[in-house]
Amino acid sequence: MSAPHALAAEERSQEILASIRQVFAEKGFDGASMQDLARAAGMSVGNFYRYFPSKAAIVQAMCGLDMADIQRDFADVQASDAPMQCLRGRILGHFTEEALKDGQLWAEVTAASIRKPEIGEVARQMEEGITAFLATVFARITRRSFDDARQRYEGQCQILILLVKGLATRTAQFGPASPALTDQAMGIVDAILNEISNDSAEG
Repeated sequence: MSAPHALAAEERSQEILASIRQVFAEKGFDGASMQDLARAAGMSVGNFYRYFPSKAAIVQAMCGLDMADIQRDFADVQASDAPMQCLRGRILGHFTEEALKDGQLWAEVTAASIRKPEIGEVARQMEEGITAFLATVFARITRRSFDDARQRYEGQCQILILLVKGLATRTAQFGPASPALTDQAMGIVDAILNEISNDSAEG
C-alpha cells in the first residue's frame, strides 16, 4: 500500500473507532455484534471487516490510539522544565468527569481481558507501556538509570495506573466520584510523587 493510501486508511480507521466507541462501551465486548458496530460506523458489515476482522482487533486499535495520546502527554512532560509538576497535572486531569467518560469502555475491556487471552495481552502491553513512560520521567527526576527507576518505582507506577483506571470504571458504574473520593485519590498521587521526588540518587 502506498504511503498516501496507508495514511488515508489509518485516518478512516480512526474515524470508525470514534464512531463505534460508545456502542462498544454500552453493549460490551460480547454484546456488541459486528453488525451493530458496522451500523454505528455507517458501513456494510463486509466493508467493516476490511478494517477490523475481529473484536480483538478493534480493542487493539483502540488501545493503540489511546497509547498514542498518552505518549504525546508524556512527551510534553519530558519536555517540561518542571516534569513532576507537569506529570501531576496530567494525572489529575484524568480525574475530571470529562476524562472519565471512557470508564464504561475500559470496564468492558477489563472484563473481556479476563475471558479472552488475546485481549488480556493487549491490556497488559498497554499497562507495560504506561509504566515505561512513568519510569522514564522518574529516572529523569531522580537522576537514576531507566532500568533502576523501572525496578525501584514499579509499585508506585502500578498504583498510579490503578487509581486512574479504578476511578474511571467506578464513575461508569456509580457516576462521578464524590469530592471526598477525589481528594483522597489526589492525596495518594501527591504522596507518591513527593516520595519519588525526594528519592534522588544523588541525595
